[in-house]
Amino acid sequence: MRFVPLFDRAQIEVRTRELGQEISKHYGQEPLICVCVLKGAYAFFTDLMRNLSIHPIMDFVRLSSYADQTSRQTKMVFSKDIEIDITDKHVLIVEDIVDTGHSMKFLTKVFEARGPKSIKIAAMINKHERRDADIIVDFEGFSVPKGYIVGYGLDYAEQYRELDGIYDLQFSEKQDT
Repeated sequence: MRFVPLFDRAQIEVRTRELGQEISKHYGQEPLICVCVLKGAYAFFTDLMRNLSIHPIMDFVRLSSYADQTSRQTKMVFSKDIEIDITDKHVLIVEDIVDTGHSMKFLTKVFEARGPKSIKIAAMINKHERRDADIIVDFEGFSVPKGYIVGYGLDYAEQYRELDGIYDLQFSEKQDT
């Protein structure tokens, strides 16, 4: 395996600061609930929250997706729900990476049924290569066309989340990522 640097810590800090300003300006004095999608978004979420000039309510969900080996179907495991009532409130979902879009499509549908005022998505990485769900990333850290992305919360087999940069993990054998 080889780690090809995409974004270093300084670039991430600059972009997270810019996103914090953009999000703060967008919501102004409107009450906001920020929801971190565990595990991957923890680093981005922490840095993003520190860069807001507003004071949101924070909560967490745990959502995992597993591809069905016999079809293009994706199964969602929703193992931790938010504890806050989002009815008539603005909700910002904070995700590490939006790839196919299936996880975000699932989560936005779950939240829409609870009657929020709005739902928007912030993602550190917006990866369009395999997108097949109709989902929009409203606040994008970086756009990455392809690759297996690790670091800054993103993992490969639960490893490499601790890396302070973002890397394209390249395997010695050509793999479809």
